[in-house]
Amino acid sequence: MAAAVFVPVGAAAAAGPDDVTLLRVFLTDGTSLVSYGEPARVADRVIFSMPTATTPNPPLHLVNLPIARVDWDRTTRYATTARASHYIETQAENDYAALSNDVAATLNEVALTAEPSQRLAIVQRARQTLADWPQKHFNYRAAEVRQLLGMLDEAIADLQASRSPGRFSLSLAAYSDPPAIVEPLLPPPATARETIGQLLTAAYAVDMSAERTSLLATAVATIDREKASLPREWAAAVRADARAEIARELTLDRSYQSLTTRMMAAANWRAKRGDVRGVERLVRAIHQWDTALGERRPDAVNSLIKAVQAKLDAARELRLARDRYALRAPVLTAYRVAMRTPMELFAQLKPALEDVKALSGSAPEALDMLERSVSQILVLASVIAPPAEVASAHALLISAVQLAGNAARIRREATLAGDMPRAWDASSAAAGALMLGARARSDMQTVLKPPQLR
Repeated sequence: MAAAVFVPVGAAAAAGPDDVTLLRVFLTDGTSLVSYGEPARVADRVIFSMPTATTPNPPLHLVNLPIARVDWDRTTRYATTARASHYIETQAENDYAALSNDVAATLNEVALTAEPSQRLAIVQRARQTLADWPQKHFNYRAAEVRQLLGMLDEAIADLQASRSPGRFSLSLAAYSDPPAIVEPLLPPPATARETIGQLLTAAYAVDMSAERTSLLATAVATIDREKASLPREWAAAVRADARAEIARELTLDRSYQSLTTRMMAAANWRAKRGDVRGVERLVRAIHQWDTALGERRPDAVNSLIKAVQAKLDAARELRLARDRYALRAPVLTAYRVAMRTPMELFAQLKPALEDVKALSGSAPEALDMLERSVSQILVLASVIAPPAEVASAHALLISAVQLAGNAARIRREATLAGDMPRAWDASSAAAGALMLGARARSDMQTVLKPPQLR
C-alpha cells in the first residue's frame, strides 16, 4: 500500500549524521568556541567537548560554561544551520529522489486501484506524509514539494468529485516559508595556533579554577608539541602568559584554602562558646578577604559563607539554650540537691545487682540491703516533683529502682526453691535495672549541666 511507501526517508540522517559535525558555542562577547558535536544545556550550565587538535579524530577537552556567558539563541541557530548544511551536502538529494519515486509509485497505485474510496484514502495519506516532509528535512526543496502537494490536491479534488457528482468542496491553502535567521558557518580551526587560541578563549570564559588551569595546561602542552609550526616569539609569549596564569590560579587556590581553614576554625571556636557576634564578624571578614583576593572564587566563598552561617545558627541556638538554662537554673539546682541522696543510694546497689546479674551468688544480707534501699529510694523520690526537662530521666530512674527490687525478690525466690530458670529471670531484671539506671544518670547529667555545642 502507498501508506507503507511513504516513510520519512532520511529522517535518521537529518537528525544525526554519521560523522560528527563541528558546531559552535557563541559567547556573549561575540567570540565562539568549537564544539565537537552537540553542546548540552544542563540547568544553568552549557557543557560541550572542544577539540584540542586539528587531526581527524582529535583529543577532546570537556568545557563547562555558565549560561550567563553563552549566547544560547545564536548557538542554537548555528547548530540548526550546520545540521541543515551537512544534511544537504550528504543525504538530502538521495532523500528527495526517493520522495519523488514514492510520489510516482503512489500515483501508479491509485491508477491500478478500482475502488474510489480506497484511491482517495491512498492519496490523502500520501499528501499528509508529503506535507510533513519539508519540516523533517530542513525545508530542502520546499518549493518542489509544494508543487507535488498541489498535484496531489488536484487528484484528491478529482476523486472527491467522481464520488459525488454535482457536489464539490473548495479548499484554499496559502504556503509561506517562515523567515529563518541563518547563522553563517565558520571554518574549523585549521592550524595549531587557532586551536591554541580556542583553548585560551575557553580558559578565560570558564568560571571554575580547576577547569581554567586544565585548559591553560593543555594550551601549554599544545605549544610544546607544535612549537616547530608556531611563530617562535608568539609561542614563547603565549606560553609564558599561560604558565604565569596557572601559577596565579594555584596561588589563589592556596589563598582561598587557607582562608577556608582559618575561618572555619575560628567559627567552630566561637560557636562552641555561643559567641554570636564573633561569628557574625567572621562573615563580614570573609567578604573583605574575598574582595582583597579579587573575588576570584565565588563558589568557594559561597560554600564557606554557607558553612559559617550554619555555625552562626548553631551559636544562636546555643545562646538560646544557655539563656533558658540560666532562667531555669534555680529549679534545676533544687532538683539536683533533692535527688542527691536517691542517686547515691542507687549507686550503692550496683555491686549487689552485678552479683545477681552474673549469678555469682547473693548473700541474704545483700538481698536485704537491696530491698531496703529500693524502698527508701522510692519513698524519697515519690515526694520530689521533677522539672519538665528531667521528667523522662526521672521516670527511667524509678523504673530502674523497681527492676532492682524485682531482681532482689526473684533472686530470693529462686534461691529458696533452687530454681535455676527463676535465677535467670532475676539476672535479667538486674541487667535491666543497671542499664536503665545508667541511662537515667546520663540523661540527668546532660540536662542538669550548662548546654554545650555538639
